[in-house]
Amino acid sequence: MAEEKTTTPAASEAAAPADKKNTDKKRQSASYRKKKKIKKFVTKAIVHIHSTYNNTIVTFAEPEGQVLGWASAGQCGFAGPKKSTPFAAGVIVRNVIEKVRDYGVKEVDVRVKGVGSGREAAIRALNAQGLNINSIKDVTPIPHNGPRPRKARRV
Repeated sequence: MAEEKTTTPAASEAAAPADKKNTDKKRQSASYRKKKKIKKFVTKAIVHIHSTYNNTIVTFAEPEGQVLGWASAGQCGFAGPKKSTPFAAGVIVRNVIEKVRDYGVKEVDVRVKGVGSGREAAIRALNAQGLNINSIKDVTPIPHNGPRPRKARRV
């Protein structure tokens, strides 16, 4: 009887880890599966153009604000002072439209922020790519009263 007790638990212990491994694999495969990517069809989008003295960033977003695609001058291979040129802005727009083409964007509302030289060039490139531009809005932040002035100097 003593022998049976020693062999029976050993046999059950040997069988248990194998079963446990199988269930762990099943759990892992079920929990780590990638979700199917659902392609949206968005006909109208908002294009945010952020143009500074050093860089230009173009972002396509849904009207609700979900980003569809973006690109910047640095991402497109420009470096240094070339990032803020009008030519770079045109290349950026072409790059983003390539990414967003699968969504079926036809109409855009443009929001421009910043004072860089890529502002007008990016808008022209959007128009040249065959997108309907419904509106162009300048959303550059402007201080209404500016910072608080320094205290008066006492002599």
